[in-house]
Amino acid sequence: MTVNGTGWGAMAPSAVHRLSMALAVCLLAPAPACADTPATTAAVQSSSAPMVPASSALAFPRNAYPPARPDGVVEAPFGEPVADPWRWLEGDPQAKPEVAQWVAAENRLSAQFLGQLPGRAGFAASIRRFYDYGRISLPRKAGRRYFTMRNSGLQNQSVLTVQDGLAAEPRVLLDPNAWSADGTEALDVWVPSRAGRYVAFGRQRAGSDWRTLGVVDVATGALLPDRLEWARDTLIGWLGDVGFFYSRYPAPPGGEASRAVLADKAVWFHRIGTPQSADTLVYATPDHPDWSHKAFVTSDSRWAVITTEAGTGDRRMIRLIDLRQRNRPWRVLPLVETFDHDWKIVEGMGDRLWFITDAGAANGMLVALDLGGQQPQWRVIVPERVQTLAAAAVVGTRVVLSYRQDGGTTAVVTDLKGRPARAITLNGIGVASGFVGRPGDPETFYQFSSFITPPTIYRLDLRSGQVAPFARAELGFDPADYVVEQLRYPSKDGTMVPLYLVRSRHAAEAGQALPTLLYGYGGFDVSLTPGWSPVRMAWLAAGGAFALASIRGGGEFGEEWHDGGRRAAKQNSFDDFIAAGEYLIAQGITPRQGLAIQGSSNGGLLVGAVVNQRPDLFAAANPDVGVMDMLRFDRFTAGRFWLDDYGDPAKAADWRVLRAYSPYHNIRSGSPYPAILVTTADSDDRVVPAHSFKYVAALQAADIGPRPHLLRVEAGAGHGGGKPVDKIIATGADVLAFLAAYTGLAAPLAPVAPTPAPQ
Repeated sequence: MTVNGTGWGAMAPSAVHRLSMALAVCLLAPAPACADTPATTAAVQSSSAPMVPASSALAFPRNAYPPARPDGVVEAPFGEPVADPWRWLEGDPQAKPEVAQWVAAENRLSAQFLGQLPGRAGFAASIRRFYDYGRISLPRKAGRRYFTMRNSGLQNQSVLTVQDGLAAEPRVLLDPNAWSADGTEALDVWVPSRAGRYVAFGRQRAGSDWRTLGVVDVATGALLPDRLEWARDTLIGWLGDVGFFYSRYPAPPGGEASRAVLADKAVWFHRIGTPQSADTLVYATPDHPDWSHKAFVTSDSRWAVITTEAGTGDRRMIRLIDLRQRNRPWRVLPLVETFDHDWKIVEGMGDRLWFITDAGAANGMLVALDLGGQQPQWRVIVPERVQTLAAAAVVGTRVVLSYRQDGGTTAVVTDLKGRPARAITLNGIGVASGFVGRPGDPETFYQFSSFITPPTIYRLDLRSGQVAPFARAELGFDPADYVVEQLRYPSKDGTMVPLYLVRSRHAAEAGQALPTLLYGYGGFDVSLTPGWSPVRMAWLAAGGAFALASIRGGGEFGEEWHDGGRRAAKQNSFDDFIAAGEYLIAQGITPRQGLAIQGSSNGGLLVGAVVNQRPDLFAAANPDVGVMDMLRFDRFTAGRFWLDDYGDPAKAADWRVLRAYSPYHNIRSGSPYPAILVTTADSDDRVVPAHSFKYVAALQAADIGPRPHLLRVEAGAGHGGGKPVDKIIATGADVLAFLAAYTGLAAPLAPVAPTPAPQ
């Protein structure tokens, strides 16, 4: 039997790997901790001695962790005493030296340990080479101009370019790489005015969710003096070239921008060339400070459609503004006045608006609202189908609908009355997205990507129906060397859950068990779909397998699937994920000590919860920017918007559900835990890093076995958006090397991915 081509009985690189790891631990620990460790003992035995999985050898001394003083905080909100001994770690490191010192000590420890992992440099080189290809975004057309984001390969940030026609040479309009020396300032949202005269854009700093909006003159490339602060999660809706609608919050108290609870988000109108103080308030709900609002402007500038959300759920209220009004303030008209269903605005033209809704259609349908008569009239344009309606666009005189089912994407083109004209089936397990354009356009663009292919952009001629590649990445490896499979497995209650599995064709045909990285999310109606990731490709190229579980709580199968994993049903998400791990091992896909798990944000919560519930199942775990204290999540920044998915800690029934699975409160002292690398970032103002700080302090204080439980805090980064490429590579290399060490994956000692040719 072999693992990654290495026999169990040889003194092969894995044995050297374990010896190196033992030495790395010795460098971090007092001398007594290094005496006769399993790794050193095994490594100096005869080369004919049986090898053991690396995960059982890589011990870590508890006294190497930085001290974290517990305090005596105990609360009993509903009669059950709950200790919170590391609440002091909720303090802002910039204002509280004790917190800053602890974080710095944790970072020094993890940096030293991770930097000495065999294969860390090989993973970094592999990720870098999978990133190193020229790429562009979907084109956006405004007037006669086309706008795209471009990256030559390893630029920290992609640049915004413009060209006067598809045949013209692109020129750089905005280059965020020049905004900061370390690449931590990014271009986020950007929207050209209808004629392409201006582009309004959002500037992101150090990964923060706050945006500063600016405007650039497209003809000259000159930045206008317009500067709008405190925008966050905003649309930009142009009204001709006069100005635009956007959403912002009141300025937070001084020094509290990264931690203050968000409230009173409102829609404003900014006129080009005026200061922000002159902006007009369009719509706000001061009686409901927890509601948030965005404004979508139809392509013909006829209507502004205001969507209102009470959280991050998929239920919205809708209001309209007739932009032909000359009087100010604009009159806001109610259209949908309850949070009973989802309503996604698609487009508007004249007196007609198109929406995707789940009202009476769990998988979604396309409806139209006609406003030309005395009373608004709703009509179903495209009824519900078995597939999930993921998106729609009105382009030219056609409607392009994107349906998702079983990992594939089908684009259906209809006329404006919903009569089918043609279907575009995209072969392979992957996802098509985009289909951007406006009414009157003769073309649309979309992209297709999968686990093993970077995005390819296509142009669809709506008159002829012809599809042609517009931009294709030149690969330096053969995707046919890998197999993508769709499997289904039973969860604890018998529900069949889909699972994507990616591995080498050779391993699949030989039935070889591979160290496996299992990823999940399961929340907020978010769908995890097959997509390209240079970091995951580095894991696959090193000989590992990757699995993606479509667990309940996500949006993969409509409203019922989402409801099946939220609030009181949240345990279903954890059961589904645990069952995925059990299935991979039972089927011989993954060796018993070869399963690593990973998840980000709500997925970080998932990882923390399932490790507590089944620590025996996993060899290694990476909870990333996770929500770890479920009893206080609503006290910081955007946490109050998550009540729709998690429940309210201020309500007894919800509190008891949250208390039962909160990762921070349910660590099982006395049970051996997997190796855990917790990753977060110092500028994360969505899931504040205090969640990870408290969780790690609790892990390190508990008697949960000899494997390391480390914290890695990225400086100058946030929840993930806008992260520069060099930081992505460094984080990815650390995480993969850590997971490889504890799953027995032979980490690469040299670059393994050929360099793709630049586009």
